[in-house]
Amino acid sequence: MSAHFHSEQLRDLCQQQVRFAPREKRAEQADRAEAFLRDVVAGRTYSFDMICFRVTGYRPDSRDVATVEGNRLIADLLTLIEELSDAADISASAAGQAVFTVDELSRRFNVSTKTISRWRQQGLVSRRFVFENGRKRVGFLASSVEHFTSHNSEKIRRGERFSQLTDADRALIIQRARRLAAAGGCPSEVARRIARKMDRSVETIRYTIRQFDDKFPDLAVFPDQSGPLNLEIKERMYADFLNGKSADAVAARYCRTRTTVYRVVNEMRARAIMELPLEYMDSAEFHRKAADRKILEAAFPESETAARRAKAPVGLPRYLASLYEVALLNREQEQYLFRKYNFVKFKASRIRAGIDVASARSSDMDAVEKLYAEAVAVKNRIVQSNLRLVVSIAKRHISGNGEDFFQLVSDGNVSLIRAAEKFDYTRGNKFSTYASWAIMKNYARTIPDEFRQRDRFRPTSEEMFLATADNRA
Repeated sequence: MSAHFHSEQLRDLCQQQVRFAPREKRAEQADRAEAFLRDVVAGRTYSFDMICFRVTGYRPDSRDVATVEGNRLIADLLTLIEELSDAADISASAAGQAVFTVDELSRRFNVSTKTISRWRQQGLVSRRFVFENGRKRVGFLASSVEHFTSHNSEKIRRGERFSQLTDADRALIIQRARRLAAAGGCPSEVARRIARKMDRSVETIRYTIRQFDDKFPDLAVFPDQSGPLNLEIKERMYADFLNGKSADAVAARYCRTRTTVYRVVNEMRARAIMELPLEYMDSAEFHRKAADRKILEAAFPESETAARRAKAPVGLPRYLASLYEVALLNREQEQYLFRKYNFVKFKASRIRAGIDVASARSSDMDAVEKLYAEAVAVKNRIVQSNLRLVVSIAKRHISGNGEDFFQLVSDGNVSLIRAAEKFDYTRGNKFSTYASWAIMKNYARTIPDEFRQRDRFRPTSEEMFLATADNRA
């Protein structure tokens, strides 16, 4: 049986009756199911025991406690009636009352056959009959049609007006739909708003727009958006979400479901995490069991010398004076910060290695982002403590031809940040030595002539600084 049922119990009941019930019994059960259908309330819940009794006249021995929600029961009963009538092989002439075909009903109400199909999903009971030519087709009992029309007069009225749409009406619908779509409206919302404005059914508006889009794909109001999302659209959806728009608002704008929005947000967040700069200088102590306790829980080493801040000379510009508010680091503090800086990136990298962009877990992404934020904070502390070093080197490279001092400081700060990211603290060198080389190397590229005149000492390679540890107290 290919018919779709929401309830497995109703599907099994249908299969049982189609296979074993006599032909006359199937027709009777179709009548009983239709009578029951008229009593079903959408918001209520019905036990299968009661459903089985209303359809077949007997209660199941199993006393199944399963229940079916009203809306789903309505859809299942419509399917059950059609399946039972199909198995009963009833002739249209022997139905005992008038039987209308889809085409006849379409002409009677002056609507399209697609409208009749929608009405079938909305409660119009259809059955299958054998007609004069011997073919079995969908038909509608006159009593079923009368009951549906008496309870859906507004739906019938709007449906009858569909064929009265003029070319001007259709043009107006497309014009309004295009304007609302440009403002971010999704197809369902656009159809509802135009339907209220023009006193038409939502189905009429939706069908008109879809028919136009199918006929003129290059001018479509809503180009096909059912396919896979490309990266550009995902980035826009993610940006909207980060800017404070709700998942419902993003879903409406891009004509997607809330589930799709959350999936895209999760994916784009994972992609952003994959792009984080988490390169680190590895150390054997990172791989020991007690690494977290020894590195992350260790207290920052304080010293009286480091705690005292140098007094800024009088008359310095505000930026230069502010540099004296940050205490310099001694060797022990420097090692502590660089070890922590690289260790948190090491931990973040290991967690990130297990993340799958398509199905990333929020807990893993939260952990990586937290560790990365901690690494950035540590790096900033290192950089801020060495900004005076940049100023001292920049002062030696001020040229007499108008070289801007603060431009040199700005360039030097960039070199200092890069040096902090690449410094291998495990070799025992002083960071200021490595950073000085990096800053002067950058100045050598930007002002080579001045660099040759003013610098007495210029290393030939980075290895010169890395080869020998700085063992001064």
